[in-house]
Amino acid sequence: MSDVTAPVGADRDFARIAAQVEPIARTIMAQYPNGNVRSALIPVLHEFQNVEGWVSPEAMALTAEWIGEPLSVVESTASFYTLFHRRPIGRYMLQPCRNLSCLINGAGDVMRHFRDRLGIGHLQTTEDGLFSYEEAECLAACDRAPCMQVNLQFVYDLTKEKVDEMLAAMRAGTYDVPPLPQSVKPGRDWSVASATDKKSPGAQGVSHPNDPGGLGDASGVRMIERLTKTPYPVEVRPTKERLVADGAARLAAPPSSQSEH
Repeated sequence: MSDVTAPVGADRDFARIAAQVEPIARTIMAQYPNGNVRSALIPVLHEFQNVEGWVSPEAMALTAEWIGEPLSVVESTASFYTLFHRRPIGRYMLQPCRNLSCLINGAGDVMRHFRDRLGIGHLQTTEDGLFSYEEAECLAACDRAPCMQVNLQFVYDLTKEKVDEMLAAMRAGTYDVPPLPQSVKPGRDWSVASATDKKSPGAQGVSHPNDPGGLGDASGVRMIERLTKTPYPVEVRPTKERLVADGAARLAAPPSSQSEH
């Protein structure tokens, strides 16, 4: 089994990493001729993650150079897909399912046991960099609930005793699922939070930009006003879309008639 105690980070050499990935990346890109090389973006990022354990800024920049796309395109793709990690993670990514079938079958107790044993919470990594933990949405294995994934490999019929056995084997380096590569020791938090300080123009100047209630709610009304009266940011054109076509008329109607819709 791989040595899960090997030191990481001090000797990281991205040039060596790039040299290892490039032949595979060139083979992938050759499958998309005639200007379609952008289709290689996702598999090339996966190759970098397979070597480094995460998608580093250097990996995204070099991917952009190889496929001939702006860095913003690569970064937006990596940020969209949850299986790309934009920060270093642990050698073992532990993802117990927290959806309905698993909860009915005891996933709540299993997740509490994980948190107690690891000393971390959702979207965190242990101090030694060995474990990252995420309480995942439905993993589509409801017939074997509660379930989880370890480095994307399924584990079924979880119990607290099974959790203890798994963690002991991972620490000993004898677990069946191999550890992930780790070129940089991860920090305590491995997730990249979405920016919340800036909103699109249609959500600026309203009281609840994350939860507009539509007609009858002040935030929703102001958003509709921007659509119907302001040429920027949305140019209103003839359309059958209900919000744009009759939004202004509904706003002008008495509250009693609005409630009928």
